[in-house]
Amino acid sequence: MVTALFSDAELRQHAWNTAATVVDPEIPVLTIADLGVLRDVTIRDGQVEVAITPTYSGCPAMNMIGLEIELALEREGFRNSKVRTVLSPAWTTDWMSQEGRRKLREYGIAPPQAAGSRRALFGVQQVTCPQCGSEDTEVLSEFGSTSCKALWRCKSCREPFDYFKCH
Repeated sequence: MVTALFSDAELRQHAWNTAATVVDPEIPVLTIADLGVLRDVTIRDGQVEVAITPTYSGCPAMNMIGLEIELALEREGFRNSKVRTVLSPAWTTDWMSQEGRRKLREYGIAPPQAAGSRRALFGVQQVTCPQCGSEDTEVLSEFGSTSCKALWRCKSCREPFDYFKCH
């Protein structure tokens, strides 16, 4: 068992690093740390508790993410870990890391617009095509392959692509 070998601070960091490697089952190039879903890790009496926040309430991936966290921690010697879902404050795309945004773009999904964007404030969206970089794009459907994405098309390269919606 890992807990006897380290201080609580070292255990917490090791548990955080382990949980941070878990990938989103819907977008496997992103870890839960990239998404900002991993909120906190605490150690109490040698037991690990991981707090996660869903990208939206009712996200079907959260059960799988919780199970994957428990399995990852078990492989690292953490026994009887607990995963807790935290709904408040609600998750926002502002919590997504720059690395996560880069990974999305490289995977072919347009990342959410930056917080405080004047375009977003006034409801004017111009999404950059992740394939060719053109801003000459249009929305095809507000609903994409998952609830957190919309379907767009580039007018320049004519390719459809998902856009990770802001919220």
